[in-house]
Amino acid sequence: MQADDLILFSQVIELGSFSKAAEANNLTNSVVSKRIARLEAELGVQLLYRTTRKLTVTEAGNLLAVGAKNVEQAKADALAKVSGLGDAISGHIKMSVPTISGDLLLADAVAEFCNLHPGLSVDMSLDNKFVDLISGGYDLIIRTGYLDDSSLIARHIIDSQWVVCASPDYLKRHGQPKQPNELKQHNCLKYAYQASGGNEWEFKSASGHYFVKVNGSFSTNNATALRKAVLGGHGIVYVPRCLIYEDICKGDLIDVFPKLVGKKLGVYAVYPYTKHPPKKIKMLIEHIKQRYLAISEYFIEPTS
Repeated sequence: MQADDLILFSQVIELGSFSKAAEANNLTNSVVSKRIARLEAELGVQLLYRTTRKLTVTEAGNLLAVGAKNVEQAKADALAKVSGLGDAISGHIKMSVPTISGDLLLADAVAEFCNLHPGLSVDMSLDNKFVDLISGGYDLIIRTGYLDDSSLIARHIIDSQWVVCASPDYLKRHGQPKQPNELKQHNCLKYAYQASGGNEWEFKSASGHYFVKVNGSFSTNNATALRKAVLGGHGIVYVPRCLIYEDICKGDLIDVFPKLVGKKLGVYAVYPYTKHPPKKIKMLIEHIKQRYLAISEYFIEPTS
């Protein structure tokens, strides 16, 4: 038994004729007649007595009409709820963001967005790995890097420049390298979440980009731990500019190669492919982008 047949039966009774029900649903009279006959055959009872002048509902038809009306109302209610869902700034959003940006600005930005829209709640996890958006049930992820999955939509937010830095104390004790290749003689603290394990640091020259393979006594996948280690004077690091921007501004860390570091990655808002992304997702992305741009100097050196 199909729900649409029950709804059609309810409309036939309400409108009083097959022809009016056919017109309301853009069907022919014969199609309506066949669908009601199919419903009667499935139930094994006669629902209507049909003559050329009059339509009479049987006892079984009256009993079924109550349930059929409920089905029709349930469908109408469901459509009414869903039709405005795409534009509503309410409901729930599950998202994943990188740890550095999460600590720096996203926790505050997303919490602020929730306060601006009281009907909305957000579950935000901090993870540097590119989580599986679909199987993980995520509505939105913020990631730094490259996007390979063509079934996802990625909106560029800002670029993130990396830097090589060390504390003044470390450089006083061990000397400041003049060229990237001299890093091989230094204790290089590694950001281990990268695919290379943080061993290969990218630089640029007039002839193109190249990599220097480094070594060191300490490796971690936690950005906060790495920052503490370099501030403690224990070595040189290769990290996103935003992680240590304030430390460089205060003089607690020194940018060793301000013009030579070659690593610059895009920060993207990523969500499932859809022709009509929910308004709440689009507005949250825009809110996040403006917060990134408001402190763009943390991520990339101003051109002027």
